[in-house]
Amino acid sequence: MRLLHTADWHLGRTLGGHSLRAEQEHLLGEEFPRLVADASPDAVLIAGDIFDRAVPPAEAVELLDDILHRIVVGLRIPVVMIPGNHDEARRLSFGARMFAAAGLHIGDSPLGRVVTLQDAHGPVAIVAAGYSTPLGLAQQAGAEAFADHDAGFAWLAPQLHGLCGDTARRVLVAHAFVAGGAVCDSERGISVGGTGQITAARFAGFHYVALGHLHRPQAMLDGRLRYSGSPLAYSTSEAGQAKQMLLVEIDAAGAVTTEAIGLVPLRGLRLLRGEFAALRAAAEARDDFVAITLTDAQPIPDAQRALADLYPRIIGFGYAEQPRPAGPVVVPGGTARALKPLDLFGEFHAAMRGAPLPEEARAVVVAAIAEAEAATA
Repeated sequence: MRLLHTADWHLGRTLGGHSLRAEQEHLLGEEFPRLVADASPDAVLIAGDIFDRAVPPAEAVELLDDILHRIVVGLRIPVVMIPGNHDEARRLSFGARMFAAAGLHIGDSPLGRVVTLQDAHGPVAIVAAGYSTPLGLAQQAGAEAFADHDAGFAWLAPQLHGLCGDTARRVLVAHAFVAGGAVCDSERGISVGGTGQITAARFAGFHYVALGHLHRPQAMLDGRLRYSGSPLAYSTSEAGQAKQMLLVEIDAAGAVTTEAIGLVPLRGLRLLRGEFAALRAAAEARDDFVAITLTDAQPIPDAQRALADLYPRIIGFGYAEQPRPAGPVVVPGGTARALKPLDLFGEFHAAMRGAPLPEEARAVVVAAIAEAEAATA
C-alpha cells in the first residue's frame, strides 16, 4: 500500500502582510498534482489545517476545489483529509457524503471515519479523525470534562481502533501536538502550557500515524508516527527548512518505509543581516521573502523604505542590538532635564551608544523635536 502524506497547507495565509496566493497556487495547485501523478499512491492523506482560518477567502476555497478535482477526478486517486485546529469542520465537510462516492473522504468527526482500501495483501483501514478540543471530546464521551488533550485521546484511542474491526493493518490520520515535537513560530497553539500535548504512546497499535499541526518535518515511535510538515515556510523560524511530503509504503506485515519528496517553493524565505550599504549593494535574494536585521551602529533614516525598493517582500525589519558601554548608565537629574531637548537627547545617545550624536543625525533630531513641539503647542 502506497500513501502520500501531507498537511498544514494553510490556504489563504499571508506572510508579513504579503499574500501567499501565488506561492500556494504554484506549489499546491500546479506542482503538487504533478508530484501525486508521478508517485501514483493508492491514496493521498491530508492531515488538517487545510485552510488558515475558519472562514477562508473565496480564492482559497477555489484553489482547494481545483486541487481536489485534479487528483480525485483527473487522476482517480482517493483523498482522505481531516480538519485541523485552524479549520471549521462543518464548512470543510460540506457535501462529504456525496464526495465520498467519488473518492474524497472527509473525516470531520473526532470519533473518526474509517476508509478501507485494498492492495494485493488485503485490506488497510485508514482512520480519519478530525481535530477536537478536550471539551468537545468530553461531550462526545458523555463525560463532565477531560483535563487535557492527552486525557481526551486516552479515551478516544480505543474508539478509533474499534472502527477497524478485524482489519490488521491500520493507519491513523490525525491533527495533534505530540509531546516531544519540535515547534515553529507559525503554529497557532492548541492550548497553553503543556495541556495541548498528547503522549506518543497513545498512538500504539497503528502501523502508521499521519500527523498534522507541527510545521517542521519530524518522526517519532521509530518512524511510525510522522509529521510531514507544512509545504511552505510560514515564519522566519522556518527559513532554510527543507519542506517535503512523505511517500509511505506499508508491506503485508504492516512494516512501514517512508520517502521524503522535496518541495521547491516559487520564492524562498531568507534572513538577511548586515550593514545598510552592503545590503543595498547585494544582488541575491531580491525576489525572496526576507527578514532584515541591520548591523549599522547608527539608525539609517528611511532605511526600510529604501531597502523595500530592492527587496519588495520584506516580512521583518530591525536593528541588531548594539553593545552597551561598560559601567552604570547615569539617570539624568533635574539639571539635565532642564537642558534643551537636543542636548538631552545627545547625552542619552552618548550613554546608550558610548559615542556622541553624529553631526549628520542632528538635523533629523532637530526636525523631529520641532514637529513634536508644534503638535503639542
